[in-house]
Amino acid sequence: MDAVANQPVGPVLVRPESVEVIQDGALSLIGLLADAGETGDALTANKATFRKGSPGAPAHFHTKASEMFFVLDGTMRFLVNDEIVTLGKGGFLTVPPTVPHAFAPAPGSEAELLVVFTPGLHRFDYYRLLERVYRGEATVQDIRDSSQQYDNHYFDSPVWSEALAER
Repeated sequence: MDAVANQPVGPVLVRPESVEVIQDGALSLIGLLADAGETGDALTANKATFRKGSPGAPAHFHTKASEMFFVLDGTMRFLVNDEIVTLGKGGFLTVPPTVPHAFAPAPGSEAELLVVFTPGLHRFDYYRLLERVYRGEATVQDIRDSSQQYDNHYFDSPVWSEALAER
């Protein structure tokens, strides 16, 4: 039975061997865990893996959901408003709607993150779009054109640009 928005759904069980892994850049991967349709719009979850030097996610914000980050391994840096926050393994951050943020591994570090949106946003096709851009099958303009659909609104952040220059 298909999940209906805001309707209770059964458990969502994802085994490692069934995770779809997206390569969204030369130094990063996204493992797709659960999308909004599978969770009755309760949440969307992925596991992000960053190699040393990954630029991570550029400065952006969401208008409809909070985004939560749990550092599974390594050290991550986050832009939150105009502040840079560093979190190591076991660190947790919640970013409410409309709060500007960005994230990347700290200089010299690899990292893994559990990323959860609540309420859920149908984002798996957005991650697939990122992979198509990386492979040259779509353009950055396609990402810009999808900002309303996927509730991903990018902007220039001098604070984040300066932080990335420290790599």
